[in-house]
Amino acid sequence: CGLVAITAGCAVVEPWAATVIGVISGWVYLWSSNALVKWRIDDAVDAIPVHLANGIWGVIATGLFARGEHIEVAFNTDASEGIFYDFSNFKLLAAQLCGLLFIIGWVSVLMGPFFLVLNYLGWFRADPLEEVVGLDISYHGGNAYDFDTQP
Repeated sequence: CGLVAITAGCAVVEPWAATVIGVISGWVYLWSSNALVKWRIDDAVDAIPVHLANGIWGVIATGLFARGEHIEVAFNTDASEGIFYDFSNFKLLAAQLCGLLFIIGWVSVLMGPFFLVLNYLGWFRADPLEEVVGLDISYHGGNAYDFDTQP
């Protein structure tokens, strides 16, 4: 989850800030994973805590930790620094938050209807019995692992 969180700002943060972002991303993962369990949202591989929650944290963290010199080198522009380097300038954080809202809106508009159609057609989830028996058998016609053979 630390790799997801640092992706947005990897070119513009200092190593110490990358470490802080990674440590906080672990806590973001734990909180969001526990929240999914509490809200009874099924996410067997914890993709939502890793990619959604830590992706959001990474975008916000860029607005907090981005260093001006690194922005200039990476993008050949003199842009605003993160809040931790310039407490009076919220331009970068505001841009990050606007970008985050746009990404959430874009994905919702494009993928929402897709998931609604899949759910309506009954293709969104596997049959509960198939989940218990194993999807390898029902979808692929065999076991993924053969435990009967001796090494």
